[in-house]
Amino acid sequence: MDPFRLCLALGPVAIYLLLLSAINLSRRPLLVSGTGDTAVLGVAVSGLVLVGPMDLLLPVPTVLRFGAYVWALLIPLYAFGLVLILLIQRPRLVVYNLTPSELRPILADVATRLDSEARWAGDCLLLPTLRVQLHLDSFSALRNVALVAVGPNQSYSGWRRLELALRAALEQYEVPRNLRALTLAAAGTGILFLLGFAIAHDPQAVAQAMFEMLRL
Repeated sequence: MDPFRLCLALGPVAIYLLLLSAINLSRRPLLVSGTGDTAVLGVAVSGLVLVGPMDLLLPVPTVLRFGAYVWALLIPLYAFGLVLILLIQRPRLVVYNLTPSELRPILADVATRLDSEARWAGDCLLLPTLRVQLHLDSFSALRNVALVAVGPNQSYSGWRRLELALRAALEQYEVPRNLRALTLAAAGTGILFLLGFAIAHDPQAVAQAMFEMLRL
């Protein structure tokens, strides 16, 4: 793979890894909506999609007809596809830098204050008044917990109330730094270093590869 495509594919991934490492090295939990979490991930892999299936499967007649303007069609197409995924996915909240055992009592207290009829069934939480039913799904290596909607009958306003109340509760909570995130920081830094070296080693090759990919 030429240096330009390599930078386009791995640059956003490296930045995403550094972002995750910074979050997990913080002493504060971070709550984000499922929409925001998926959107950031979509941006992180956008370069891989552009240099992968989009570039490899690009029809030759389309390139001959539109030239460089074909990317003005493909990039919005990817953006529209990502927006569609965001619109159809079920409600979800992601809590970074917190384990399930640490989150559960905080979530239980918030749920009780929002809905007196809230009840647990294993790792599932039901808030009937808010019309919210969720399941706790964790990724222990990075101390991340996802609150994933269970069932089709969900209230988006109820999820919004839960998100605001849980975010307020987490603002007062401190956790030890997750040193495993140093691996992500090292990986992201290493990728950026290699990309910077490739650009500095032969900038003309990078420019030439860019012109070839864009059909300029």
